[in-house]
Amino acid sequence: MLKIIEKTKIWFAASLIIIIIGLGFIITKGFNFGIDFKGGTQVVIDIGKDFDKFEVEEIIKNYANDVTTNKVDGNQIEIKSNNLDSNKVSEMFKEIKDTYSLEDSALISQDEIGATIGKELAKKSVIALIISTLAILIYVAIRFEFKFGSAAVLALIHDVLITVSVYAIFQIPINTPFIAAILSIVGYSINDTIVIFDRIRENQKKMRGVTPTELANVSITQTIKRSINTSLTTVITISCVYAFVPSIRDFAFPLLLGIICGAYSSIFIASPLWVIFKNKGKHNTVKLKK
Repeated sequence: MLKIIEKTKIWFAASLIIIIIGLGFIITKGFNFGIDFKGGTQVVIDIGKDFDKFEVEEIIKNYANDVTTNKVDGNQIEIKSNNLDSNKVSEMFKEIKDTYSLEDSALISQDEIGATIGKELAKKSVIALIISTLAILIYVAIRFEFKFGSAAVLALIHDVLITVSVYAIFQIPINTPFIAAILSIVGYSINDTIVIFDRIRENQKKMRGVTPTELANVSITQTIKRSINTSLTTVITISCVYAFVPSIRDFAFPLLLGIICGAYSSIFIASPLWVIFKNKGKHNTVKLKK
């Protein structure tokens, strides 16, 4: 039997270190918001053939510093930046055109993106996240018990904080796909947690008289292979999407990060939290009896 609960302080400390470092970066440097939130210019150029993305990026860096690029449909490159004006776009396109012997029609689009839509989307996404979290708390509390629901929600918050912290620490650009990924993480992570909680509930009926620590350890041991295998297959799939579909990397990377965090939190955060709440409830009951 695995001794997961006995090492709760280690699991909590590891997560707290990342979150505290992330919060430090958020306070001092803030987030690296992309043009979906700050506004800027989006340019799409059709190279007309397969090309080296890094080679094109070297050209782009001569005209803008804060740039996000995506390879689209194999032969096109999408360029997003908040410091590209019309003159810089013209000069940049001329250099790319000369390098790859392109026609003027290769410049497919040049659009100015306002920050208002991004801010409104971020606001609605936060509301959606809060509502979904409360709904999960209510569902798990009804389906299991309130202690399970509280532990599950705190584990979800943990996953979001870890993902956000990594983005803050490494100053990875945040665009609208990141918001969609966060909402997907919440839905996926709770699934792993419920599998373990369901086994704990089943074992409660069979193993009467055992401590919450032993009950959780047994339940985790029985489900850990399933949880790891399920998460691993998903991680492999998302990793392939990240590697071979560059156009949706802004969505795939945070999703990949969140799935790994979700697998970790289901075993090492949610279950120990349930044990803490369960033991606290027992102590309170003993005090009331006295």
